[in-house]
Amino acid sequence: MEIQTNYPLKSLNTFGIAANAKEFVSVNSVEELAEVLKENTGKKLFILGGGSNMLLTQDIDALVIHVNLKGIDVVWQDDETAHVKAMAGENWHEFVQHCTGLNYGGIENLSLIPGNVGTTPIQNIGAYGTEIKDTMISCEAMQITTQQIRTFTNAECEFGYRESIFKGLLKGQYIITSVTFGLTKVNHKINTSYGDIAAELTKKGIVTPTIKDAGEAVTAIRQSKLPDPKELGNSGSFFKNPIITIEQFEKLYILHPTMPHYTLDDTYVKVPAGWLIEQSGFKGSRYGDAGVHARQALVLVNYGNATGQELLDLSKKIQDTVFEKFGIAIEAEVNVV
Repeated sequence: MEIQTNYPLKSLNTFGIAANAKEFVSVNSVEELAEVLKENTGKKLFILGGGSNMLLTQDIDALVIHVNLKGIDVVWQDDETAHVKAMAGENWHEFVQHCTGLNYGGIENLSLIPGNVGTTPIQNIGAYGTEIKDTMISCEAMQITTQQIRTFTNAECEFGYRESIFKGLLKGQYIITSVTFGLTKVNHKINTSYGDIAAELTKKGIVTPTIKDAGEAVTAIRQSKLPDPKELGNSGSFFKNPIITIEQFEKLYILHPTMPHYTLDDTYVKVPAGWLIEQSGFKGSRYGDAGVHARQALVLVNYGNATGQELLDLSKKIQDTVFEKFGIAIEAEVNVV
């Protein structure tokens, strides 16, 4: 392994931001990761996976460790369930396709989410009524200071909405090396309750969808709404959907009777951030090379040469406007570096 200096990161972040790492190394095994950590004790570190959930606003004055661990294995199975272990560097969408191709169910609604497997528990990624916490059995992670591997159960990850212990109490202490999922082999619980999925299946004339059908429907929906990072720099959803009290929602609903919402329990309601942003006039807007996607207001895009700071400034302008109009604070889902 060779540590390189002043390494360009433009191709390693999905926003396509031009920034450099002071030092850079890519690791291809758990052993290499342990070796790099042991030999660089005391250095400032930056852990890089698929580069899909970050916005670079400056060069990284640290040793960037690119986690490039590969491999997918069925570690246990019976007639009904398979436990599938994927290494952290596996591309998430390709892993989903691998599983749906084997008729393993449970993660098909998470198709086409950008990034790698290793970052999915950190963010507890979710879409169309499914989250990582619904199928994750456990994950293995290396403690940075000791290079010891620890297995975290689902409960130990302390999952919340786009949250986990790796973003909270243990932030910056562990590097996830693999994730194991419990997936169904029979009696699949295919979630087509979201209108977009049902409409897509109907359009294709599919009445009784398979796991693969559901995954392909989600992929088609996302492709119709979201830009391909390889063609237009973006990180998928930039903002979290805000959760507000029912009392606050009811007051807003009087003023905005078309406001979509999802009741979570007797106290809270989730409101789509994309709708709030669109109603605030930002959908399809452009400020130099920084903009808001024309088909999905949740997505900020780099039209070519936007800087991370320009995209950050735009995100703050959106947040301020939404709060001024609705009294709702929307939080960034991506990590700003």
